[in-house]
Amino acid sequence: MVTRSDVDVALDRVSGHIRRTPVLELSAQEFPEAAKVWLKLEQLQLTGSFKARGAFNRVLSASEEELAAGAGVVAASGGNAGLAVARAAARRNLPARVYVPQTAPEVKVAKLGRLGAHVVRVGREYAAAYDAAIEDAADSGALFCHAYDQPEICAGQGTLGSELLDQTGGQLDTILLAVGGGGLMAGVAAATESRARVVGVEPRAIPTLTSALAAGKPVDVDVSGVAADSLGASRLGGIAHRVAVRTGVESVLVDDADIRFAREHLWREYRLVVEHGTASAWAALLSGAYRPSEGERVAVVLCGANTDPADLG
Repeated sequence: MVTRSDVDVALDRVSGHIRRTPVLELSAQEFPEAAKVWLKLEQLQLTGSFKARGAFNRVLSASEEELAAGAGVVAASGGNAGLAVARAAARRNLPARVYVPQTAPEVKVAKLGRLGAHVVRVGREYAAAYDAAIEDAADSGALFCHAYDQPEICAGQGTLGSELLDQTGGQLDTILLAVGGGGLMAGVAAATESRARVVGVEPRAIPTLTSALAAGKPVDVDVSGVAADSLGASRLGGIAHRVAVRTGVESVLVDDADIRFAREHLWREYRLVVEHGTASAWAALLSGAYRPSEGERVAVVLCGANTDPADLG
């Protein structure tokens, strides 16, 4: 389980290693039913996503015994988590090996190489890369960094929630964010518990949170659609499920067409370049999948930008 106190410890630990990303307040005319709407510009984070927060917390909190001599760190990732782990490992002069599915976008794989990580392609989905990374860590003694289901990872991601509350003066009712494996959702919900509610937005094609809440536990789902490269976990993490139940996280689903439109809208109207997975949260507002009540104060987390912008022209 992850609590607000865990997030507070993580915030102290990673301060100075990550960016405090800005918040953009939109004009009242754009969403007149809401009192305020903010965009949390986390796509400006180190390595282009919120994942840097959790990766730094995991690596910086590791003991010398966990960091076995020469073994380094290992991760499985669709791209963003691996980028973050590679950056955190480099900060401590540790070798990093990152297992990615064969479907990982070239823009992310190339960036992993520039960060000095050894990249191994395995299988078509995240699950295959995860199994290979687990085997590597067991054989080599490397520090395993989970993409979303470790306490240190979730607590690190939660620093975004603490930061957002501070930047909005605590005058925040609802946070919309994209959900894949649920690490960001778990951390932010823990950080803002009893102060703001969290609504998880996910593609209709990958309903990990919705399915877990309905079943009362994480369950496997099929992975497909336009956001599969970043929201491609086949099931919600156990930590995320427990935090979601404890804090009352809600879920909404959006279609791929709405995700594409939201991504294009962010570029056209605000000149913001984000991934399709990131655009899911914005799609919830634009499509009406989430409708703010009168006077509601809403923040939308734009959590990643590791994408090819060629189709945004």
